[in-house]
Order: sequence, then C-alpha cells, then structure tokens
Amino acid sequence: MKSDFYKYQAQTSPHPLAIEISHANGSYIYDTNNKAHLDFVAGVSANSLGHNHPKVNDAIKDQLDAYTHVMVYGEFIQQPQVSLCKKLASTLPESLQSVYITNSGTEATEGALKLAKRVTGRSEIIAAKNSYHGNTQGSMSVSGVEKQNAAFRPLIPGIKFIAFNCNFCLKQITNKTAAVILETIQGGAGFIEPYSNYLANVKAKCDEVGALLILDEIQTGIGRTGKFWGFENYNVTPDIIITGKGLGGGMPIGAFIASQERMSLLKDNPKLGHISTFAGHPVIAAAANATIDVILENNLVSESLHREKIIREQLKHSAILEIRGKGLMLAAIVDTPELAAKIIMKCLDKGLILFFLLFEGRAMRITPPLTISEKELIKGCQIIVDSIEECI
Repeated sequence: MKSDFYKYQAQTSPHPLAIEISHANGSYIYDTNNKAHLDFVAGVSANSLGHNHPKVNDAIKDQLDAYTHVMVYGEFIQQPQVSLCKKLASTLPESLQSVYITNSGTEATEGALKLAKRVTGRSEIIAAKNSYHGNTQGSMSVSGVEKQNAAFRPLIPGIKFIAFNCNFCLKQITNKTAAVILETIQGGAGFIEPYSNYLANVKAKCDEVGALLILDEIQTGIGRTGKFWGFENYNVTPDIIITGKGLGGGMPIGAFIASQERMSLLKDNPKLGHISTFAGHPVIAAAANATIDVILENNLVSESLHREKIIREQLKHSAILEIRGKGLMLAAIVDTPELAAKIIMKCLDKGLILFFLLFEGRAMRITPPLTISEKELIKGCQIIVDSIEECI
C-alpha cells in the first residue's frame, strides 16, 4: 500500500508521516501492524469525538437508509440540514441566526467574503499577517504568509494585511473596507490568542466605518476552547462566523453564519448568488447533528478546560518554552524547528501522534479529541516528556 500511496496519490508535503492505517477507535489509530497510536491531533482538530463514535456512526447509517444527496443546497427541505441550522443558531446570539452549510472550511471562507462584499457594496478586505483561512484562491488571498501564496499569484486583489493584536493598525480599516477577517485564535501562526480587548476593538472600528467583522472559527469553534464558540472568550460578537473542522465529527463540512437579513441578499440580485451541489449533504449533516448533541449532552465544552489544566500540569520540561492556546487547542513551543521535528518523530515511534503548525516551526500541535480521557492525556504527556529527554 505504501508504494501505491507514493506512486498514485498526489502528495501535499515532501515527508508525509505515512502511517498505513488499519482502523481507528476512540482516542487511538491503529496501523496495519496493529500498533496503537494515541491521537493527540484528532485529524487537525476535526475529530471532536475521537474515532468511530457510536452515536455519530449510528446517525450516518440511519441517514444512509433514508436518503443521500437529492438536490442542490437550499431547494428541498431536508430534516438533517434544517436541524443542523437550527441547532447552530441556538448556540449563537440573535444577530447570527442564518446558516449556510458548505462542504469545507475554505468554502465557508469563500462564502463569507462574498457575503461581506454583497452586504457592503465594497471590495476591500483586511486580513491579518500570518493568518490562514483555507487553500482555495479566495481563502489564500486573505491568508497572510507570502511564502505560501507567491507561487500562485495573481490572487484576488484588494486585500490589505495588518498585524494581529496591533490596535494601532486598526486605523487602516476605513469606509472603503468591506470586512476584516481574523482567526479568533491564530492557528498556523502558533496558536496566538487575542489580548488587550483586541477583537472588541476591531469590531468597534468596523462598526464605526460600516465594515463587517468575520471571525474564522473553523478551529476554535464547536467546544474546543472552553466555550462553544471561541469568540465567547473575548467579549465580542462578529457579523459573520466561519466554522468547519470539528463540526462534522470527522466528516467534511463547513458553514458561514450571519443575520437572516444579510444572508438573504445571496438569494436575489443575482439569483443563485451562492450555490453548491453537495453542501449540506444529508449524511454529513446527520453526523454534525450527532456531534453537537454529544458535545452538549456530555459537557465536553467545559471539560476541555479541565483537560487543558491536566496537560499544563503534566507537560513540564525545561525544553518547553511555553504552552500556547486555550482548552484543547494547545501548542507546546520549543527552541528550534529542528528540535520540534525530532520530538514529533520520536513520539510517533513511541505510539503518540503529534503534528506541526503551518507557520511556527517550533510548535508541536496538541489538539486531541474532546472525549480523550484523563488517563490518556497523562500517558501522552509522559511520552512527550520522555521523547524530549531522548532528543536533547
């Protein structure tokens, strides 16, 4: 299988981890030699409930028995879609009640950018340096790392970049600005949290000039940071939310969410202003409904803060400079990218899956399933500490 993987499947990096997967269950992924790998990555924050969660699986199977794809998004009334939209709206303020489900997070970014332009009649978008919002052309255009973008230019014009957490930079938001798009916590940059009321200050400036604030909750949303939505930690309510990753419990999904008044602008002048064939696929929507139910019914949102405390207590070593992030969106920072890579590979040898961050080479991603047990957390942290000892 490995030789076919390298021969036939397009690669995304020069050195993939290349574990040959047999099956997965709970917090563990098993290779074809039946070696168990404790998963501290959760499909890059996507497997909120770990692997093969029975309620998610049952929801998928039940929906398969009923129907799969029947019509492009928004034309037929389908219970899984309607329930999911209503469920998401119930977790949000009254100003965020209209949900457009998509196939992925990057598609949600594209929809949010289009909506902002349609609402304001403006074209300028302001984004943050070192940001990441997806890998389609529009999403890349608002992702602020030129090393990633240079080979694919020209991208969408009219994009300006400001420094994240720089209140002085907010003067660049003017009456020409359609929207400011920010990650609630910067992910690829190294799990950088906003501080000094930064997000609230951005929202105030947007309100002053008639621009919209788009918050990218693809990674911070759905309970990962100790609140159902990451923005709830920071005294701000955005105009548009983007979500994805953990919403599907391991299935591909995204959504952008705004007020009904604003979202309605996409259905006319022009008609079909935003369309998608497979968005809101009923099987995927059923999985998302089950995922949200399990998270809320089992208090996994608040439990993520308890699990964060365990990680911070257990993961202590002089080589770890700091642990960034909130809840179960954490990154352990070491001195060099070379050391981080050595530790990650050593952990893999010992049966623990860690991963990298896009733009901060010194970071080791720790984003396990929200369902991970205390015992599994302690075990994984001990493997990290032991691996550090062997690598320094």
